[in-house]
Amino acid sequence: MWGAPFPAVAAVRPRRPTGSSRFGFGDLLPAPGEDLVATGGDLSPGTLLEAYRHGLFPMGLGGGGRGPIGWWSPDPRGVLRPERVHVSRSLARSLRRFEVRVDTAFDEVVAGCADPARPGAWITPRVADAYGRLHALGVAHSVEVWCDGELAGGLYGVLLGGLFAAESKFHRVRDASKAAVVALADLLRADGAAGRLVDVQWRTEHLATLGVEEVARASYLRMLGAALALPVPPVFAARPERPNDYDGG
Repeated sequence: MWGAPFPAVAAVRPRRPTGSSRFGFGDLLPAPGEDLVATGGDLSPGTLLEAYRHGLFPMGLGGGGRGPIGWWSPDPRGVLRPERVHVSRSLARSLRRFEVRVDTAFDEVVAGCADPARPGAWITPRVADAYGRLHALGVAHSVEVWCDGELAGGLYGVLLGGLFAAESKFHRVRDASKAAVVALADLLRADGAAGRLVDVQWRTEHLATLGVEEVARASYLRMLGAALALPVPPVFAARPERPNDYDGG
């Protein structure tokens, strides 16, 4: 995740398997101001996609992100509206050093985000495998930042319609993760469609410098509904065999 506190609550209940998920996230009624909504369930593709469509995402409650699974819906929620991304003068200078690509090194980006040496590491092998399956299905994507032919940083997340649910980011070169956020915002607005949204889960001071803001959960859910109805941005809709480069222009 991009920053998180830790409370405690209820349990995700299995439902009759009539849809793609065995769990009924739409039945959950989170308390105002509570971020952790439920525990339990699994990380199958159907469960994950059902959760994102209802404004929830998973993160383990144990040390280092181990189980049990917690299902989170922060109140307030951190969001980035692509048209409001902020690029400082110093960041603009840094961007010139980088090359940005899409979906050419998904596993490497997840591995960079999962580095156990990072403070607050939470991505377990089980989590990495779950998002790898979503990537194989064309739903999870990486935005990668390269410098001198080496992976310098990046981010990954889940794309549903016009919603990009950002899961984690990392950098090995200064400003590389910021460059990934800026590139993501550019990609989401490149075709002129309004209303696309980046969910960053929790706002931090670091993310605020890029234009991330906080909205109440009720407002987020309204924005989510509108974003889900939008088309997937063209660069993510294609699944090319060769590298999909993005030059930031």
